[in-house]
Amino acid sequence: MTPTTPIDAHATTPARVLVIDDEAQIRRFLDISLRAQGYIVLQAADGQSGLEALATHGADLVILDIGLPDLDGHEVLAQLRQWSQVPVLMLSVRSAEYEKVAALDAGANDYVTKPFGTQELMARVRGLLRQHVVADASAPPVFDDGHLHIDLVRREVHLDGSAVVLTRKEFALLSLLVANAGRVITQPQLLREVWGPTHTEDTHYLRVLVGKLRVKLGDSALHPKYLATEPGVGLRFLG
Repeated sequence: MTPTTPIDAHATTPARVLVIDDEAQIRRFLDISLRAQGYIVLQAADGQSGLEALATHGADLVILDIGLPDLDGHEVLAQLRQWSQVPVLMLSVRSAEYEKVAALDAGANDYVTKPFGTQELMARVRGLLRQHVVADASAPPVFDDGHLHIDLVRREVHLDGSAVVLTRKEFALLSLLVANAGRVITQPQLLREVWGPTHTEDTHYLRVLVGKLRVKLGDSALHPKYLATEPGVGLRFLG
């Protein structure tokens, strides 16, 4: 069957929807429903495959199940948000309010509880695509200048071919900066994203972490190649 045009008044090409769900029946149902509306559908049965599919093929919207066999959906969302702002619609059998709040606070754009109706889900999809006509799904997941190689999806860093071992917070900070390369990220934002909302004044945390990261990347505060400090403002990745 030839796909029809997606029901999105602003779309000029069919929107791409990535479905990350370990239940084959759900993936098949969503594939049929979405294609019937003219969307291009990509599928992944686990979190890591979903992240790699998004990095490789891109998407205008991600439908993400919370209960995955490898990575919890919240972890997939956290990793995804380090390098992409693509709209994410979470699916879950968990209907408790705190589950929905946790997902939305973590960066999900919407939340639907299983079982769900086709018409409701399609309405949510259309709404998200209208809100994000130009979804920022194009942030490059890989940085490579011939010396430093950063893969945000695989969470790998290499310097001159040798693996660089980063702590969780070091990688979180680097990911945030790389995903916003060329733009200054303020100190409060960095502290909030890496340490949480109660640490926006703890600038010494950031100073110490940046120092350790510079050492591991062979960078210099006086002559920065990657991590530039904007005095009193924040940090910028120079890649």
